[in-house]
Amino acid sequence: MTPDLPPVAPSVTAELVEALSPRLRKRLDAGVAKLVARPAVREGDTVRIAVDDETDVVLHAPGGTVTGADAIRCGCLLAPDCLHRAAAASAAPVADEAPPPPPSAVPAGAAEAREGTGTTPGTEPVPGAGPAAQPDRTRPAEAETATAEQRAAARTVCDAAAAVLEAGADGAGAVLQAELLHAAHTARLAGLPRASAAAVSVVTGVRAARSADPGYRLADLAAALADVLGVAHRLPHATGPDLTELRGTTRQPYRPDGSLRLYGLFSEPVLTATGYAGAVTWTADADGRLYTVSDVAPGGPARATGAAGRAVRIGDTALTHRELSRAGLAVSGATVSPTGRLGAGAGVRAVRASGAAWHAEPLDRLWAVPAAEQVARALNGGQDLLFLEVTLTGTVRETTGDCLLADCAGLPLRLATAHDDPSLPCRDNLRLLAAARGSRLRIVARLVPEPLPRALLLAVEHPTDPTARVDLGLDRLRHADLPAGAVAPPAEAAPTADEAPLHLLRRRVHQAVSGGRRVLASAGSVSGDAVRLRRLGLATAGDLLDDLHAAAADRSRDAFGRLLPADTDHFARAWLAAAVYTDAVERALCAGGWGAATTGAPSSGPSPAPLAGG
Repeated sequence: MTPDLPPVAPSVTAELVEALSPRLRKRLDAGVAKLVARPAVREGDTVRIAVDDETDVVLHAPGGTVTGADAIRCGCLLAPDCLHRAAAASAAPVADEAPPPPPSAVPAGAAEAREGTGTTPGTEPVPGAGPAAQPDRTRPAEAETATAEQRAAARTVCDAAAAVLEAGADGAGAVLQAELLHAAHTARLAGLPRASAAAVSVVTGVRAARSADPGYRLADLAAALADVLGVAHRLPHATGPDLTELRGTTRQPYRPDGSLRLYGLFSEPVLTATGYAGAVTWTADADGRLYTVSDVAPGGPARATGAAGRAVRIGDTALTHRELSRAGLAVSGATVSPTGRLGAGAGVRAVRASGAAWHAEPLDRLWAVPAAEQVARALNGGQDLLFLEVTLTGTVRETTGDCLLADCAGLPLRLATAHDDPSLPCRDNLRLLAAARGSRLRIVARLVPEPLPRALLLAVEHPTDPTARVDLGLDRLRHADLPAGAVAPPAEAAPTADEAPLHLLRRRVHQAVSGGRRVLASAGSVSGDAVRLRRLGLATAGDLLDDLHAAAADRSRDAFGRLLPADTDHFARAWLAAAVYTDAVERALCAGGWGAATTGAPSSGPSPAPLAGG
């Protein structure tokens, strides 16, 4: 996958790969690798790739996205049934298919304007894009079940995702990816946007893994696979509210929220593996409720850093994202999505207002909530931002890089970078902060649900100026910003943690995602891990590990001793059970590490609205 190419709709990639002959399908992965190595030249809405001295592949992307197969053209003799068109689509980022809601979902006389990706303010969220997405109004909501079309689409998604898991990221080439994209498109047409989006996330993760993308994380791909398999597995049997949640929503509704007085908190860059980049600025009102203003579009690291200097898209204000993170905003006629994103419709008015320091009201109350309550809120489905006051104590060296060590009210805490891309200043800033050892600072971080208290550092109070703040993904610290005589201490080796050995199961779950069934089916992979898990009190984990190995090795033979096709569904179900269990136990251990409760609401303090993390 290369960000130099415009995003391509999943249905386009699936259509082009499906049209290839069996002989060309076998050569598709090699064709993708060859095409990625060729230069791409952008001219307006057109991107041209020189396959050789005489042949070009042209992608036409009006609005920044390729939405039709005829928008990818090739000048070779085999076109339009050539390998180059399918290779170009397979090498490009996957676009977000977001079809408009059906006419019946828009009330008569409603305004035609849309805000961002939301429906007309005041309308209900649309579960899907076609008639199949509309619930059956002839029976009570609690008795509502998935339609036959939705059950068939869920089965298609489950089969395609199971095939990817069977092969692993190493073996899931462009053909398997296209089959999963086709399943995603089918799910969207059937009114299952959540399953569709999860399937696209898996394809994006697989492409990042195969292209050695520095932003790729095996844990993220495992989580995406668990999500798509879990949704597809549960949906045919779900009813009522569970069914609505599993279907998902295509668009976020923006509802009127009157007048707002907002105070800037911080800005963070957005850089995704799907080829989107930009910035998000977080603000809060006087009651501690969080709101976001975002500017995200197709692009790379340059757009992520440049978006901070662009004006926010609310009203007529000329504030940039970087300025808004320190200033304030007075909004009238505001519209807000359920995730706290501010709309930018024609009726919204906004003017610049004074900001507030983190130590001043009303922002000060965000840091008054105990860390345990903030973590409990995040683990129970709320927003995952943590507002903490910490004392920097040093650095520790991990396999993924150095982490800051901090003390948070007596709790040892590890702070890692939110982005590893070298074009962003995150890692350089973290190294400089290590020199401010002993400084007591307020920070904003994003919770990482791991057994040891851990978070991704997003913004920090200036080491020498309590009235200023530093956005670690956009601002660059200098040595002059540090306390006098500050020297970075050497990174310590990560101490051996005394924790439940859940990693024995987790690593098998991750190995399957990376290498497929074959890495667990080999005799060498069977060990005494299950026995050790049971001995240490994790009997269920031991049973799940045994089941996973057994499902991986379960290959039947016919009367002549030949291997029969593998039962991908059996292996996928065993893997999903292990993945779901691991996630649940890790969250419980995370809550225990922070001293947080995993059920119920926080008992006191301001209650910011549940928001999506960034």
